[in-house]
Amino acid sequence: MNATIAILLIQDGLTNGLLYALIALSILQVFLVTKVLWLPAGELVAFGALTMGVLNTENVPGTVWLLPCIGLAALLSWCWTAWRTQIWHGVGRQFVYSIIYPVLVSAIAWWASTQELSAWVRGVLTLLLVAPMGPLLYTAVFRPILHTSILTKLIVAVALHVVLVGAGLFFFGPEGLRSAPLIAGRIDVGFTRLSYQLVVVAVVSIVLMLGLWAYFERTLWGKALRATAMNRLGARLAAVRIETAGLIAFGLAGFIGALAGVLISPITTIYYDSGFLLGLKGFIGVVCAGMVSFPLAVLGALGVGLLDAFASFYASSFRDVIVFAALVPVLMWRSLYVRHEDDES
Repeated sequence: MNATIAILLIQDGLTNGLLYALIALSILQVFLVTKVLWLPAGELVAFGALTMGVLNTENVPGTVWLLPCIGLAALLSWCWTAWRTQIWHGVGRQFVYSIIYPVLVSAIAWWASTQELSAWVRGVLTLLLVAPMGPLLYTAVFRPILHTSILTKLIVAVALHVVLVGAGLFFFGPEGLRSAPLIAGRIDVGFTRLSYQLVVVAVVSIVLMLGLWAYFERTLWGKALRATAMNRLGARLAAVRIETAGLIAFGLAGFIGALAGVLISPITTIYYDSGFLLGLKGFIGVVCAGMVSFPLAVLGALGVGLLDAFASFYASSFRDVIVFAALVPVLMWRSLYVRHEDDES
C-alpha cells in the first residue's frame, strides 16, 4: 500500500464513519432518554436511501404507502391507551399528526415523483416522508411500554426491526438502489481528488452534530432530555414529561436516520435489508462509548469507519467479520471497569 491508497482509504473510512456516527448518536440519545435500544435505526436510513433512489427514477416510492400505514398504527395505539386511561385530551392533534400529515405529504410526494426535480428537492421530500416515522413508531410501539423493563423493550425493538425489514421488502422490492449525487463533480485537494458528495456528507454531518450539541446545551427541551437521561425519576419530579421527552428523542432519531439515508444514497447501493448492518456498525460506536457519552460514540463510529475501509482493502470477503470481531475486545475491556446495575423500569 502506498500513501495515495492510504489517503483514499482514510477518506472513505472517515466518510462512512461520519454516517455511522449519526446512527450512533440516534441510538444513544434514544437509549438514554427512553431506555429503548433503537435497533431499527438502520431501517430508517435504508428507507431514506431507497426513497431517494426511487425518486431519482421518477417513480412513486413505497414510503408513500408505508408512512400512512405507520400513522394509522400510531393513531390506533394512541386511542387504545386513551380508552384504557379515559384521557382523550389531544385526540385532535394526534389525528393531525398521525393521519392528516402522512396523507398530505404522501399526496405531495406522489405528485412530485413524476416531475423533474433537483436532487435537493428529492432530499427534502425524503426527509418529509421518512423523518416522521421515528415519532410515529414511538407512539405506535414504544409509548405504551415506556415503563416496562429494558429487556421487554429490547424484545419489542427486535420484533419491530424484523417487521420493518419485511416492510422494506414489500414496499421497495429486492433490488438495490442508488441515487444521483446532491452535487456532481470533484475538487482537487493536493495530490488527491474529493467528490463534492463527500464534502456535503462531511459538512452536513459536522453541522448536525454541532446543532445537536447546541440543542442539548442551550435549549430548555435539550436540558430536559439530558435530565431525563441522567435521572428519569428526578426529571419526573421536576415536571419533565417522560412521554414527551421520548417523543422528542424519537423525532430527532427519525430526522437523523432520514438525513443519513439521503447522504448515503449516492455513495453506495442500498437494499431493503442494508439497514441491519448500518445499524450494527453504529451500535458498535455506541458500545465503545459505554452507552453514555456522545463524543466517545462519535469517535468510536469514526474508528469503525476506518477499520471498515481498511478491512475492505485487505480482506473484502471478511470485511464485516473483522469489524464486528473488533467489538469483542471492546466489550471485554469495558467489562473490567463497568459496574453491573439493575434495570431501571
